[in-house]
Amino acid sequence: MLKPRLIPCLDVKNGRVVKGVNFENLVDAGDPVTQAKFYFDEGADELCFLDIAASQENRGTMLSMVKKVAEVCFIPFTVGGGIRELQDFSDLLKCGADKVSVNSAAIKNQDLITQAARKFGSQCVVVAIDVKHNEVFTHGGTVPTGINAISWAKKVEQLGAGEILLTSMDKDGTRSGYDLDLIRNITSAVGIPVIASGGVGNLQHLADGLKAGACAVLAASIFHFREASIKQAKEFLRKEGLSIR
Repeated sequence: MLKPRLIPCLDVKNGRVVKGVNFENLVDAGDPVTQAKFYFDEGADELCFLDIAASQENRGTMLSMVKKVAEVCFIPFTVGGGIRELQDFSDLLKCGADKVSVNSAAIKNQDLITQAARKFGSQCVVVAIDVKHNEVFTHGGTVPTGINAISWAKKVEQLGAGEILLTSMDKDGTRSGYDLDLIRNITSAVGIPVIASGGVGNLQHLADGLKAGACAVLAASIFHFREASIKQAKEFLRKEGLSIR
């Protein structure tokens, strides 16, 4: 069985890492390339890069920025934002991404998940599910879909997704901890790995997310603003009895 993973997340807008609350009121959190190298050097298990404005602005992901990050970060690297077609997967993988996260386009064209899994392997297809009150949202959390989160999670697994990036919009940036009920409900409904996202304010929250069933825990603020290091987080998780990498 794979050991749990610790994943810093770079939410990128206008070429800068940003962080907000409930997907709003964004503040600057540094340069993406600098942050990526820092996390690689610190011993992060993976890195997530999300171009959060791409879908809203109806454009593709910033390929040049992805390439620069890949040049300094030699751990598994997931990229998302603005993925619209199969060619986008190919372009990002060529730029150094190991996995591609798709959200809005997967709702619009479910066949995209299956096509990407067949061409590139399900291990590189991550479906991001942004959830508010158990409803799936798209376009950076701005567009409600009317789709139930659990039903959609089951569907994307059937379509060939290899992993789910599960973000609670209700918890995002609140620093009050993950939505543990949401994590439990989704992980009990699917057999593919689930990455928990949204709400980390301290190291205990990371442990809580893993104990609730997540295979990986993603965090931003506590790492970006140097409130805790990757090393400190891993040491804490081991003391909690979790077999972290």
